[in-house]
Amino acid sequence: MKRILITGAAGFLGSHLCDRFMAEGYHVIAMDNLITGDLKNIEHLFREEHFEFYHHDVTKFVHVPGPLHYILHFASPASPIDYLKIPIQTLKVGALGTHNLLGLAKEKQARILIASTSEVYGDPLVHPQPETYFGNVNTISPRGVYDEAKRFQESITMAYHRFHGLDTRIVRIFNTYGPRMRLNDGRVIPAFMGQALRGEDLTVFGDGSQTRSFCYVDDQVEGIYRLLLSDYTLPINIGNPHEITIRDFAEEIIKLTGTDQKIVYKPLPEDDPMQRQPDIAKAREILGWEPRVERAEGMRKTFEYFRQLSPEELMKREHRDFTARNRR
Repeated sequence: MKRILITGAAGFLGSHLCDRFMAEGYHVIAMDNLITGDLKNIEHLFREEHFEFYHHDVTKFVHVPGPLHYILHFASPASPIDYLKIPIQTLKVGALGTHNLLGLAKEKQARILIASTSEVYGDPLVHPQPETYFGNVNTISPRGVYDEAKRFQESITMAYHRFHGLDTRIVRIFNTYGPRMRLNDGRVIPAFMGQALRGEDLTVFGDGSQTRSFCYVDDQVEGIYRLLLSDYTLPINIGNPHEITIRDFAEEIIKLTGTDQKIVYKPLPEDDPMQRQPDIAKAREILGWEPRVERAEGMRKTFEYFRQLSPEELMKREHRDFTARNRR
């Protein structure tokens, strides 16, 4: 039986990856320090014989007994609310955490897949964004802690690949959504749905002309799975190329939720990208992958997930208690 370590396993995307690899017959070793993850995302797996969980921070030395065949490194704050609250931890997990896991992969002779992001392109001057585009990133802006953590992550991964011959993969993830997202985590979809379900007006930053491209989680997981098992070692975009403006998307949410809220406009945050659309030609050619789930279907499933939340969960705002230890 193949053994796989998944970091960030209690998070939104990490938990879905745990489900997928359990379904594929792997022994899954899940790891998370639970700063932004939630055990309820994986608690249904604790009864499984071939699932185990380590409560551990990957910025500290990582040891896993026994053989490892694969590592998926998905440990990182991913929402603006999180990485603006814990900027040092965000940088550390991209740098120290990645270094530790690359060392573990080298020791175990395991293939490692690193979760990068479309944020490496910054506020892009090329549209749509191909993997050959080097990006337009402000290294000293507040969101630079996330962008640069991911850019460094890619650099050290390729250094290990070239210098040590390590078997590596890099996925550049574009906006992904679906069940298990945290409500009010600062990302577009949970923010809009939370506001709609509470009867609040929907907040659009800027004039709403900025664009995003949303990929349903099942499609994203399929792309990651295919990349891990492929022979391709350079970064590859996995995302949905169907682009929509934030203003039009807010209108879609109002229609989906059956509410009559208005859209209110606030100033655009610093260095918020104006366009975000993946060029997935490589994913189509190399992995035979493209998204299958239409946005209407994916949004319906996501809305049903949020609608079944308890009134207490629905009404609370995102005020996480980050301890002094986590702020270091």
